[in-house]
Amino acid sequence: MLKRLLDILLSAFGLILASPVLLTVMLLVWWGDRHSPFYVAPRVGRGGQTFAMVKIRSMVIDADRKGASSTSNTDRRITPVGQFIRRYKIDELSQLWNVLRGDMSLVGPRPQVQAGVDLYTSRERDLLSVKPGITDFASIVFADEGAILADHPDPDRGYDQLIRPGKSALGLFYVENRDVWADLQLISLTLMTIVSRERALEGVQKILHRLNADASLIELAGRRKALSPGVPPGAEQLAQQESHISG
Repeated sequence: MLKRLLDILLSAFGLILASPVLLTVMLLVWWGDRHSPFYVAPRVGRGGQTFAMVKIRSMVIDADRKGASSTSNTDRRITPVGQFIRRYKIDELSQLWNVLRGDMSLVGPRPQVQAGVDLYTSRERDLLSVKPGITDFASIVFADEGAILADHPDPDRGYDQLIRPGKSALGLFYVENRDVWADLQLISLTLMTIVSRERALEGVQKILHRLNADASLIELAGRRKALSPGVPPGAEQLAQQESHISG
């Protein structure tokens, strides 16, 4: 109940505070191609229920029919204005509306498309036990997702190999250890990412340490080691959790 109250108050305040930026960017997106500045797409929420997620459009019209689901920084579907929008995460501000409606929470695992959820292991399906969020541990740790996938020939495969294992492990840890204080810290660190990603990552590591996270997960959050295909950092913990459930 307290989490929902905070979601309502902070999302309403955020929409009011961000309205000048949102309106300006919406006008620029419309001016670029004379199409709607909104991208409304189905995403899977709590309990596997689908909802319409609202984003400020950063790509060309019908981009989801013209390429991979995962997007790199060099994706040609991103518009010039879209590059600016993505750099400063402005496309996510509109999701405050989804939070206000109750589809999402300010903090929680990022919502996925149905095709992505269909690939979930039985353990990963626990990510659907809470409302999806605008930010969480993984959103900060993998804030450079576009850069990670920039040189990969197959962005979707690159996402599954390099990002998904660690992202799922961090998401599952949040689901099992969430508290209001951690939520407030993660909101603050998400804003910090714009100014200093290094300090934001250090903040995430401190939260994980306070919540007694596995050492491999804390190491992953520091992002000091390059991600590599096969068994990215964090995958070991996810595999252990899966094995424990199966046992």
